[in-house]
Amino acid sequence: MGEAGLWAGELESVFACVAGRFSRVDLRWRMRDYVRGLLAPVKRKNGWQLAEYAGHRGPAGFQHLLNGASWDADAVRDDLQRYVAERLGTPDGVLIVDDTGFLKKGITSAGVQRQYSGTAGRTENCQIGVFAAYASSRGRALVDRELYLPNSWTAEADRCRAAKVPDSRGFATKGELARAMILRAALVRLNLPADAHTLRAADSFRDAREQEPKARPRGWPRHRAGAAAILRFLAQGSRFRRSAHPSPRLQGCVRQFRRGQ
Repeated sequence: MGEAGLWAGELESVFACVAGRFSRVDLRWRMRDYVRGLLAPVKRKNGWQLAEYAGHRGPAGFQHLLNGASWDADAVRDDLQRYVAERLGTPDGVLIVDDTGFLKKGITSAGVQRQYSGTAGRTENCQIGVFAAYASSRGRALVDRELYLPNSWTAEADRCRAAKVPDSRGFATKGELARAMILRAALVRLNLPADAHTLRAADSFRDAREQEPKARPRGWPRHRAGAAAILRFLAQGSRFRRSAHPSPRLQGCVRQFRRGQ
């Protein structure tokens, strides 16, 4: 079997892991088509072009999948983490955590405001997401995400409801979001050591992110995730690198993580 066949087979394994999270067969097929579109050489990954690639008449099916259908994005994340732990988990595996910005023109997207964006390298109108990737000598994959909501949002309940932000969501700094993701992975699924070292690394990342906006621990890469939707993580989770040895950059990240940077 060629490399393309291996990729196709692994992707089907990912679909099988999460299929039960979608209650109807049509939603499962739409999820499958959507993820395949994210992985495809589609110039712009918007609803119309993804629908055209999938052979759909229009984007309504994908829009319903993302905005109207009932499925639990966190449960899909949990399934993905178990899949990654099974396929890529090793005793020396680590989490690499960082935030990135998504430039926006309007003011209605959840969490959007003028704020520093590492992607742009300056203050812009944008959303900020915090992301976690699992990396080991067997490969790497994105495994978690959190949307940062500034005080300007959490202080306005009506604005949050209009953007479909749950009422239970309060303010949390980017460092606090990162710490929660690290502990979630360490304590539950990815078999990271839930010890004082892990807590120190989580706390040190939190403290660094709550200093000057441009500061970041040395050695931590900037992720270029294209969207906050959990299905993009599903897509990325199936695109791990089959490599016997980590890259020098990854080795540097691991060393910095282990020193508690």
